[in-house]
Amino acid sequence: DVIRKVRTWSNTPIIVVSARSENRDKIDALDAGADDYLIKPFSFEELSARIRALLRRGSDTKETVLRLSDLTMNTATHAVHRADQPIQLTSKEYALLEYLLRNQGHIQTRSQIADHVWNYDFDYDSNVVDVYIRYLRNKVDKGFSPKLIHTIRGFGYVMREENE
Repeated sequence: DVIRKVRTWSNTPIIVVSARSENRDKIDALDAGADDYLIKPFSFEELSARIRALLRRGSDTKETVLRLSDLTMNTATHAVHRADQPIQLTSKEYALLEYLLRNQGHIQTRSQIADHVWNYDFDYDSNVVDVYIRYLRNKVDKGFSPKLIHTIRGFGYVMREENE
């Protein structure tokens, strides 16, 4: 609950430090908006590395309003609109959309997406990236034109207008 409340007004990186190691606990915290999850006991070096990784990722956040066609994302308020219609996203959907928008026009591999959106021990054989892309397409592209999320077979995904 605390993470969700903080996410309504801040993009500050959040690392959950907990003795709870069950997958459900990690998933719940990450889905609530945490950026990372660290299980006790841990080394100070690991914590430092995770903090450096979060700060590197956050250092490229220059613009607060990201746009592509009629899609807008306000990173200060977490508001997303397509054709002036609000779009409700989960925290992971939001993180995925933000990553794709910040890299629009550039193909992102599944592993690049996983590293930036699911920054914990990620099973690269999993189809979770594909599943979340489908969730996003249903919310961002379904019923709208042009389509903005594209699959590049054998490579990954890209956000761009259809005719580019």
